[in-house]
Amino acid sequence: MSTREQLPSWKLLSAIAEKKKAQHLNDLFAVDANRFEKYSMSFDEILLDYSKNRIDDETIEALQSLLEEVDITSWRDRMFAGERINKTENRAVLHTALRDSVSADVSVDGQNVRASVEQQLLKIKSFSDKVRQGKWLGYSGKRITDVVNLGVGGSNLGPQMVTEALKHYSDNSVNVHYVSNVDGAQIVETLRPLDPQKVLFIVSSKTFTTAETMTNARTAMNWLTAASFDQSSIAKHFVAVTANTENAQAFGIEAENIFDMWDWVGGRFSLWSAIGLPIALDLGFDKFKELLAGAKSMDDHFKRAPLTHNMPVTLALLSLWNTTFLGAKSQAILPYDQTLHRLAAYLQQAEMESNGKSVNVNGETLSYATVPSIWGELGINGQHAFYQYLHQSNNIVPADFIGSIESVTPVAGHHETLMSNFFAQTQALMTGVSEAQVRADLKAKGRTDEFIDMVAPHKVHQGNRPTNTILLHRLSPKTLGSLIALYEHKIFVHGVLLDICSFDQWGVELGKGLAKTIQAQLEDESAPREHDSSTEQLIRYFHQVRSQ
Repeated sequence: MSTREQLPSWKLLSAIAEKKKAQHLNDLFAVDANRFEKYSMSFDEILLDYSKNRIDDETIEALQSLLEEVDITSWRDRMFAGERINKTENRAVLHTALRDSVSADVSVDGQNVRASVEQQLLKIKSFSDKVRQGKWLGYSGKRITDVVNLGVGGSNLGPQMVTEALKHYSDNSVNVHYVSNVDGAQIVETLRPLDPQKVLFIVSSKTFTTAETMTNARTAMNWLTAASFDQSSIAKHFVAVTANTENAQAFGIEAENIFDMWDWVGGRFSLWSAIGLPIALDLGFDKFKELLAGAKSMDDHFKRAPLTHNMPVTLALLSLWNTTFLGAKSQAILPYDQTLHRLAAYLQQAEMESNGKSVNVNGETLSYATVPSIWGELGINGQHAFYQYLHQSNNIVPADFIGSIESVTPVAGHHETLMSNFFAQTQALMTGVSEAQVRADLKAKGRTDEFIDMVAPHKVHQGNRPTNTILLHRLSPKTLGSLIALYEHKIFVHGVLLDICSFDQWGVELGKGLAKTIQAQLEDESAPREHDSSTEQLIRYFHQVRSQ
């Protein structure tokens, strides 16, 4: 049993949850009309309203006591100081240092982290400026018009989400494309319309051994050299972002074209580093710096704001309450902003790869639920897809609704229609519709008693579905940086509350190792195989069909 379950606050929260599981949000609002004032907070250009959660003062007080008992402030200070809080890999967790160029130096093993970060930022600026201004030329002397980022996971999800979200801030100096899937269809379709003379490839892999990325990189290199008839063209068309410079050089990438990564930055927290090079190339280095500044401002809020008015801390407490104590199995991310259409996919990795664990920091099996499964879609699209499930299924799914007060692309009438749905859905999920209301409505419309008896049960909405509302003044590089950092710190706090290591991902490694073995067997049917009977027969069937 985890020591968390022995804490007085944990026991109290368990008792409160049992007592209040049947409590309805409508009743909470009925007895306290000031819930919004009590259970909302703002920071800079972001508002968080969490009043539509099944919480009250007693719950909040117990959750705050839990923060004290797990010593969250000490854990926070240790992270920012560069201590090795990633216990299983014996690493520091310092993605925050990537966006902080003014604070005191932070050292890891005697290395001045701040200095190396600044050095890489200058390199990103210099390189992105050259490419965007047409000073970096391809093998035939033509300027670069297209950039293809080859990476997967954190080397893809973060940069792609950001460039998609901020596309209206791009001057289109270059066109940025992303290839993450090892399925050849993606890279073939990406390269088909492009001119090899004008394409720059970024190979982003921390280890420079990631099978999917390296397979795509070899295909891209063959495509380039088939057009240029010259291996030396690689120097003009390939750069790398990696912690393994030796492997990158062995692959054929020039040393001066390699951007550094560090073992104290996890992949899913790396878009602030040179992994974000596609962002700087697409938007310009000044916009990349604004993104960093937005994240830095959220870092400062997280470090300095009281725990009772701390946005990342509050989101983490709510996730713990809804999942571990009230039993929710999943959480929906619902952006009402077309530009944020990749946000749910990004947060799936950020949260589930971080806190999808079943043992505590000491390796002991946990008996309580940890992170919920994260899923979602653009709000309006979701309304016509899975909101039926959100409103009327037996499973209660807490949801984060994320929207902007001002649109980056204002079109008369559109934003008002969008945001009316945004506000209406959180209200509907909370209030629901009782059978009495349904019957009265149908009666007023002149329906027969027989029809009402038949239809009424199907139109009942129980409500009582918790939501958070996150409102940005306007989506910009700065507010997006703050929003991403908000979720990063939420993940960290949630991990501490759960007593797990948020910064390893051993669950990702097992399948990768098996895939290497099986790939050799797919390429050579005679290779020895020792698998379970299902996997063995599947491989055999694969060979049989392919040989026909």
